[in-house]
Amino acid sequence: MQISVSYLTSFYSKEKTINLITKTTADYLHADLMDGLFVANKNFNINEIVPLLKETKIPLDIHLMVLDPIIYIPILKELKPEYITFHLEATKDIIKTIQVLKEAHIKVGLSLKPETEILELMPYLSFIDLVLVMSVEPGAGGQEFLPNTPERLKTLLNYREKYNLNFKIEVDGGINNNTISLIKEADIAVVGSYICKAKNYELQITKLKNIINDIDYLS
Repeated sequence: MQISVSYLTSFYSKEKTINLITKTTADYLHADLMDGLFVANKNFNINEIVPLLKETKIPLDIHLMVLDPIIYIPILKELKPEYITFHLEATKDIIKTIQVLKEAHIKVGLSLKPETEILELMPYLSFIDLVLVMSVEPGAGGQEFLPNTPERLKTLLNYREKYNLNFKIEVDGGINNNTISLIKEADIAVVGSYICKAKNYELQITKLKNIINDIDYLS
């Protein structure tokens, strides 16, 4: 399992938090971008996001919690992110948004709000690279892990195996040293406040990776 670190909730400024994350062994920097429309909070200006993230030394994993995500792609592609994930409910033209991301040579992620049925994702799974399972309600950091998340993860794992698909599964929300074992079969875990509200970011990442390694050893 890889670790994608979100800077959404931190004791420090965005700039300092991102700088601290880039000095760790995190696999990805997870950028949660909220427009105040799809979710209640707004935390970015599109013209400021490129300067903020362009010097990042680790791969970018961008999570768009915005309406009409397609309008942000022309600017965000300058960052050359590995993934851009958008929400199924955020656009009326999912296929077109997928196509625009593919044309920009960006891996495509789709996410569902926790109450949305996974079946709604099924028509798109052969076209995308990542499914983001929200284990909290999108829009704010520091929330508690939703208990139905492992069941939703299992549903996606079974579907991926049954139809021999290649998308990765990422879980986002409430991940810490107590909950990471509940999603042990995920490919990527997004971790925010557990790391970014600690004094030593690398120590927190090491703790999580040790738990993951112990699970792999025992299984």
